[in-house]
Amino acid sequence: MFAPREIELKFEVPADALSHLGRSPLLKGAMKGSGKPASLVSVYFDTDKLKLRDNGLSLRVRRVGARRLQTIKQEAAQNGPLFDRGEWEREIPGAEPDFDAARDTALEPLLSKKLRRALKPVFKTLVERTVYPVESNGSEIELTIDRGRVEAGRQSEPLCEMELELKRGETAELFRIARELAAEFPVQLAVKSKAERGYALITGEKIKAIKSVPVALSPDMTRQAAFAAIARSCLHQLVANRPALEAGDPEGVHQMRVALRRLRAAVSLFSDMLEGPQTDAAKAEFKWLTGELAPARELDVFINQVVKPVAKGKPNGPGFLVLTRDLRKRRDTAFARALAAIESARFRALVLDVTAWIEAGEWTRRPDERVRKRAIAAAAAEDLHRRRKKLLKRGKHIEKLDPKRRHKLRIQTKKLRYASEFFAGAFPGKKSARRRQKFVISLEKLQDALGDLNDIAMHAGLTERLVNGADEGGERSRRASEAFAAGRLSGREEARTEAVLADAQRAYAAFAWEKPFWS
Repeated sequence: MFAPREIELKFEVPADALSHLGRSPLLKGAMKGSGKPASLVSVYFDTDKLKLRDNGLSLRVRRVGARRLQTIKQEAAQNGPLFDRGEWEREIPGAEPDFDAARDTALEPLLSKKLRRALKPVFKTLVERTVYPVESNGSEIELTIDRGRVEAGRQSEPLCEMELELKRGETAELFRIARELAAEFPVQLAVKSKAERGYALITGEKIKAIKSVPVALSPDMTRQAAFAAIARSCLHQLVANRPALEAGDPEGVHQMRVALRRLRAAVSLFSDMLEGPQTDAAKAEFKWLTGELAPARELDVFINQVVKPVAKGKPNGPGFLVLTRDLRKRRDTAFARALAAIESARFRALVLDVTAWIEAGEWTRRPDERVRKRAIAAAAAEDLHRRRKKLLKRGKHIEKLDPKRRHKLRIQTKKLRYASEFFAGAFPGKKSARRRQKFVISLEKLQDALGDLNDIAMHAGLTERLVNGADEGGERSRRASEAFAAGRLSGREEARTEAVLADAQRAYAAFAWEKPFWS
């Protein structure tokens, strides 16, 4: 079903920054006319069981002066254009939904008599909106500033947002304006709509980490379209987990790292199509952010998976209280570092630059269209076959590999797993789905075992640094007991190596037995 499209970028803006936006040199030179505030009251309708929300739709009736506007929105999927939603808007006579005005929209297939009777107001937004027309290098962009609140019964939550919408011209110019504003003000790119905020309020949904979701590919989709869909999904996961990290949830850090790993894997899978300075710049920023997030996650895993099990038997054993306290301080410092990274201007620029690169980067205009326009099914089958063959060869004698080569094997396993998940839609059918599920499970088990071996090697390095740190100054007896505790941790990890290596061998044998799902 065709829907008119709106290309927009939405930002969360600190309330104290709004008053400074109008004084921005960038906007002063580009704004054409002064914005006039308007009061908007929008009532959102759904059923008691939130059937519209569950189908990715929202229905609102907005009062603008004496007018009533009915808007139906189809929320973007994680692999759809990041900030591009289907929208149908019609003026209607009253304050209740007009079902005739919903014809030829994404809502129409759901409009049974039962649903029509069940629709009722579920929440509303009250907003003071100021709109500024902006002209820049021949492009027309609309800057909208919203300040207000969302209300659901007695519950409410403040709203403070800025939107940039491309009305005419080049997408690249929209991103240029956005980047310059993000450099001037502490605005963060948002992925939650007002409707999603309202639904979170009425359901009592807490801030939580967001996992990846399947990417909707089809066999005849081009490689260019497939990469864009995959990359959007990864970037959405990255941005959507920022609130969880800000709330202090360790899982938020983990899921942001997963999103970065998936994005880096996607770039590797399509490397022949993406070569260029913009891609190199994006990869450098992925590496930077990964480095800023890694210590928090590594220390959290070390404390929960290594220190706690050992300390549980003898919580007051020599040095464990001191060591645990020291490690928690280090973890707190690492979390502060991760938080500073995602609240920095560099992170804001990273998200906008990567979004622009996905949607309109140089790689999308390369002269060799045969590479970009090739059907994803054939290209994916070749890539999956090649990676499986290489993994089978290099993993045949896991027991003989040193930690460095096992680490490389783990990365190869992870890339093949991500590729299998990314390309699922390119190979439809029940038989392919069954084979793919078994194939991915075998890869997950192999990746887990190799990851465990890698963790053992990493933990050995960490405990060595703890022992060395314990030898440097301080109270002699306290440092000695801390070193003893670190030694116990190291011994426990080394003792696990043989059993985990056997797990990896069994997982490899199971993987080698699984049939490819793409042939």
